Amino acid sequence: MLSVKETSVMNFENAIRGARNPMNSWKRMDSHTDENGNFVFGPNDLDLAVRLVTSGTDHRKFMRMIFVCADVTAPIYWWKEYDTYKIATVANSTSTMHKIASKPFQMEDFSTDHMTDSTKEFMETIVERLESIRRKYKETKAKEDWYDLIQLLPESYNQMRTISLNYETLFNIWHARKDHKLQEWHTFCDWIATLPYAKELIMVEKKPEGRT
Repeated sequence: MLSVKETSVMNFENAIRGARNPMNSWKRMDSHTDENGNFVFGPNDLDLAVRLVTSGTDHRKFMRMIFVCADVTAPIYWWKEYDTYKIATVANSTSTMHKIASKPFQMEDFSTDHMTDSTKEFMETIVERLESIRRKYKETKAKEDWYDLIQLLPESYNQMRTISLNYETLFNIWHARKDHKLQEWHTFCDWIATLPYAKELIMVEKKPEGRT
């Protein structure tokens, strides 16, 4: 499972203004902010943005200036794949090292939505064992009990991270992962598709570099 909450998108206006710097075409800017404080592309600015996006990485540098923040909850096995995207990303996670014993273990703490019934039954025994070790550690504070928790913890354990990244990184993620076999990537790409102007700037056809 994967969920995304508290999404914020920022800096469209500065990004498109910077995109006009090479040609000194600021007078053609026609975007505005609506009554709700949302950025709205004007036809001139949107046309420029789309042309730059489809012209390749070097031309769409303005995408790196459109920032996104969100709270993402996902299993550790998905985070291991997400962590391959290291360019222009930041994440603050809930701490497994410090807070692993702070609350009782429950099945809801793990991604089990694609497990077979027999495997889910076995998973319940693991969760029970983790909870038994957690209670023991709360009493003893023994390091060996803490290590039992850390080293037994399955990769299906859900972790929440507050992430920040930009539209260029999201462009690369969407094109690389939208057909991935992990359902979590499909959910993440569905979220990307809900972002402002994702259809025009992120989900456009990815052309070979050097072609316009």
